[in-house]
Amino acid sequence: MGLLREGINEMIATTQGNAAPMGFIFRNESASMVLFKGSHTEENIRRDGWVVANVTHDPVVWVRTAFEDLSADAFIDIEAEGRTMQRLAACEAWAAFHATVRHETAETYFVTLEPLGGEVLDPSVHPHNRGFAGIVEATVHATRFMMGRDPALRALIDHHLAIVQKCGGPREREAAALLEGYII
Repeated sequence: MGLLREGINEMIATTQGNAAPMGFIFRNESASMVLFKGSHTEENIRRDGWVVANVTHDPVVWVRTAFEDLSADAFIDIEAEGRTMQRLAACEAWAAFHATVRHETAETYFVTLEPLGGEVLDPSVHPHNRGFAGIVEATVHATRFMMGRDPALRALIDHHLAIVQKCGGPREREAAALLEGYII
């Protein structure tokens, strides 16, 4: 499947004019995702039937896409199997998918993904950085924290942000400060 590895791949999903961190699930040679109802991503995927998985190692982009809309110049139109879609302008790689809702619960949609194309734009190797991983984890917890302000989630955010301060570089620390500003 190219960019996806077995398990849940944390990437930035783009739909028409929208970007958000999402888990792209790859199990038994098939790709899927779970969408929470009420998000722009969910609405766009159900309306348009496509999503693009973007690889980026920019921690600020991770935080910004979780909490705000990006400007139009943050996106580039691409063609995949005759369809116009959008990817992040500043991604390192992307994979486009046809998306089909297969199951619905009260809170979510289960979506299957069929690959349509992709490209590696920057073949640079990025060693694992615990600071970046901390941003991803803190961002996931922060999006859930904003729904109910659960103190246990706040403790997890604080734990991961402490790792960012210890293990991250300037860009990870910038992302951590940005995240703190969103959840105050």
